[in-house]
Amino acid sequence: MKINVLDTTLRDGEQTPGISLTASEKLRIAIKLDEIGVNIIEAGSAITSIGERKGIKTVVNEGLNAEISSFARAVRVDVDAALECGVDSVHLVVPTSDLHITHKLKKTREEVLFQAIDAAEYALDHGLIVELSAEDATRSDMDYLKKIFSAGIDVGVQRICACDTVGMLTPERSLDYYSELVKLGAPLSVHCHNDFGLAVANTLSAIRAGATEFHCTVNGIGERAGNASFEETVVSLDTLYGDYQTDIQINQLYDTSKLVARLTGVYLQPNKAIVGENAFAHESGIHADGVIKNAATYEPITPELVGHKRKFVMGKHIGEHGLKNRLKELNLNFNQDQCDEIFKRVKSLGDLGKSVTDVDLQAIADDVLEIEREKKINLEEVTIVSGNKVIPTASVKLKIDNKDILEADVGVGPVDAAIGAVKKGIASFADVELEEYHVDAITGGTNALIDVILKLRLGDKIISARSTQPDIINASVEAYLSGVNRLLENEDD
Repeated sequence: MKINVLDTTLRDGEQTPGISLTASEKLRIAIKLDEIGVNIIEAGSAITSIGERKGIKTVVNEGLNAEISSFARAVRVDVDAALECGVDSVHLVVPTSDLHITHKLKKTREEVLFQAIDAAEYALDHGLIVELSAEDATRSDMDYLKKIFSAGIDVGVQRICACDTVGMLTPERSLDYYSELVKLGAPLSVHCHNDFGLAVANTLSAIRAGATEFHCTVNGIGERAGNASFEETVVSLDTLYGDYQTDIQINQLYDTSKLVARLTGVYLQPNKAIVGENAFAHESGIHADGVIKNAATYEPITPELVGHKRKFVMGKHIGEHGLKNRLKELNLNFNQDQCDEIFKRVKSLGDLGKSVTDVDLQAIADDVLEIEREKKINLEEVTIVSGNKVIPTASVKLKIDNKDILEADVGVGPVDAAIGAVKKGIASFADVELEEYHVDAITGGTNALIDVILKLRLGDKIISARSTQPDIINASVEAYLSGVNRLLENEDD
């Protein structure tokens, strides 16, 4: 059975507190939604403002394949604003619960019915597709709800939609509720909010009941707890329910999620289903060992299905077998002593509450394997003095050919001072220039694992070096000395 997708990221999603998309940002998201197969894009609410109409017009003028819709209240002025934007359809929304009719609109049921049908006819007469949507439908009297929908169907609205505006449905009630509305004989849409964390489950139940379209937002963004998650609903239909198909290119869901997160500034919790950074992350141990042998042991779908990537995260639960497997898969050659040192470092970070990804493991392993080289210069000690109104000063103690060398220097910061002190210590036999300096905090947090990568020059020779430690100064000095030792090793050769 074919299920259509109405994405309301640009309207209901933008109503997330703190989000305000520009016309160009709306267009970028709309283009991506169109590329991945969304059937209907609700581009905004045209009546809202001049800027909103500009954004909707920008999307309309792009000539996308998707039907472009505007939210509209059941009043002619809203329909006129939508017509001005040149949209294909209106999502015509009318409150139907007595709570909304009495306290928000301060009207009677009869007045609301007349208003809804008048606006629907007006939109239809002007060539718009109309999806007649009942706001707070799940707290409405069913007989009255059917009366409004039936009247809309009689005047020619193409679709009807029942909104669970404050997320009051349960999956069991959703099945019964939408089963009743299917009897009206018109294409039925479901629009669920996530106040109780049930939006996706309620949407799936509505589809099981016979709804042929669902409303959603990318990453589930929206007012309060958000809307039904686009990616969760689509993948659930594809994987868990064999009788339903959408036009969505599932392998682009992760990229779409990242785009929306970036443009809206609403970033995902790591454990977000389908698209979260931990959705396909495994800590070394029983789970990682199982996934290495057969991914299906601990993954219900492959990350490639949604355009994601699998990550192996190592922490305090690491096992030696899992570590060795990962090191081999990273094409790293090591002996038992080196493995033990890597194991020790990963465990230490785990005890600090840190996790170690493949990128982190590569950096740690590179650092450990580098230690095995015979070094001409060894760092014995580094001391830093820095603070408010204090010029950063560093002193270092180096051992060069079994001789102790003490040097000190100042700099614009502690790292600069430390590198300067080292350069002075080796100046008598190696004029090494720092060409590039790059640093990443690769595990996050104030006690992050720091990865320092340097490019050094000695004469016409250039070499890269790195060190990975929790301390940026030690990591910088160790990386610098690592590169110097390798340059000197090459000189000896």
